[in-house]
Amino acid sequence: MSSKRLYKIVKTFLQFGLDELLPEKYLPWYIKILRSSLFWLKNKHQDKTEAQRFRMAIESLGPVFVKFGQMLSTRQDLLPDDFANELTLLQDKVAAFAGEDAEKIIIAAIGAEIFAQQFKDFDLTPLASASIAQVHTATLLQQDGEKEVVLKVLRPNLTATIIADLNVMSLFAKIVARWLPDGKRLHPLEVVAEYKKTILEELDLNREAANAMQLKRNFSQGRDSDKVLYVPEVYSEYCSKNVMVMERIYGIGVGEVETLLAKNVNMKLLAERGVEVFFTQVFRDSFFHADMHPGNVFVDATNPNDPTWIAIDYGIVGTLNREDKRYLAENFVAFFNRDYRKVAQLHVDSGWVPSDTSVDEFEFAIRTVCEPIFNKPLSEISFGQVLVNLFNTARRFNMELQPQLVLLQKTLLYIEGLGRQLYPALDLWQTAKPFLEKWVKEQMGIKAVIKKVKDNLPFWNEKLPEIPDLVYDYLKTNRAAQRQQLMTLKQIQLQQQQHSKQITKLVVIATLVICLTISFT
Repeated sequence: MSSKRLYKIVKTFLQFGLDELLPEKYLPWYIKILRSSLFWLKNKHQDKTEAQRFRMAIESLGPVFVKFGQMLSTRQDLLPDDFANELTLLQDKVAAFAGEDAEKIIIAAIGAEIFAQQFKDFDLTPLASASIAQVHTATLLQQDGEKEVVLKVLRPNLTATIIADLNVMSLFAKIVARWLPDGKRLHPLEVVAEYKKTILEELDLNREAANAMQLKRNFSQGRDSDKVLYVPEVYSEYCSKNVMVMERIYGIGVGEVETLLAKNVNMKLLAERGVEVFFTQVFRDSFFHADMHPGNVFVDATNPNDPTWIAIDYGIVGTLNREDKRYLAENFVAFFNRDYRKVAQLHVDSGWVPSDTSVDEFEFAIRTVCEPIFNKPLSEISFGQVLVNLFNTARRFNMELQPQLVLLQKTLLYIEGLGRQLYPALDLWQTAKPFLEKWVKEQMGIKAVIKKVKDNLPFWNEKLPEIPDLVYDYLKTNRAAQRQQLMTLKQIQLQQQQHSKQITKLVVIATLVICLTISFT
């Protein structure tokens, strides 16, 4: 860990008064002395609230902390509302590095000859610049013609800075966990570990390219939902760990609502398709884009009455297993029907809360949290907030959230926010309920049984010729086991008979001794 970087971070925290977040009565004497010794680092923003100072400090510390703050803003189960709201204001805007340096990195990754022969019109001025990478445009020459592409390039010398910042974050997480009154409940070490895993994965553009290709394949197989989400093509033969080449897309930023309205885009359909995109990724494909904030989502409004979502930046994706999907779908449907008893029972049955949890108490807690929500009109109910409330309530009953569910919660909050921004009257419940009910029916009905049989047929077909041998081996082994058991049983019986004879002899001898003793007396 760089001592210079550590000093800068400590200096920033103290100048924004973040040390005041740690209650003085809980601090050990040596921490108090250390703070007093840094007397020249005073709080320069006393006119701001604690939440504002926290956000400003993160912004001043650079891209790694900004991305951490953005992730933290989605953890409404951990933060007070004012802190969560402030962190949503964080913007991932970073000054670009020199285009010449980007070109050198690309040539080193692709090869000078290939770059010269197959890429032309490379623009040294970046199209976009963020904390991890920046994007340049070019034209790719292929046998079937010219393709407009973008080249995503990781920032040079980024890994060392990220590792240093992550080490500092871990240090502060330990301090928070130990000295903050709510430190253990906030799980700071787990949050930092989750962030570390996420950001280190973003440093490998081969992984992002693979995620993009998987997502495109999921939405490019002739199914009805293909038109709701477009994923640009990735040219994998030119991709490497620090360079990614993909199709250039043209669209309207999803946050540019006025532009979309000016083009007479069907906003209701667009918002509903956003919901469909989310639930299709989660429940059909078990593979979802987990970073769908406004900067990563665009709209193809070529046909205003049939708009299509476009997603970019696939560094963060989430997956769910069969048990997670079923748990979520059944919980959502139970919520729709206000069947809190079933919600509580599902948590216990799934093993997500301890088996000795009182279902009655858990049901009452869920009803207390959710009933006020259902008293509002459906169009005013936040689907994402229901999920947050569910997780918060479950946490009180010792439920530990899984990383994939944190990503799911974050993505749902993003999608819902975008949907309501596009179409404020969006009834997300009405849009989602038929989808979920259909999915649950498909998973539990006769179709699901037939599908499972069909899926297992190749395996059964492969094992069918072996069944007679397996049955024979089983019977043979079983007979041998039975013979062994009989022999063991006979040995036990023989030992028991011998013991019985010995006991009888002892009883007879004891009786004789007693009789002789009585006769002599």
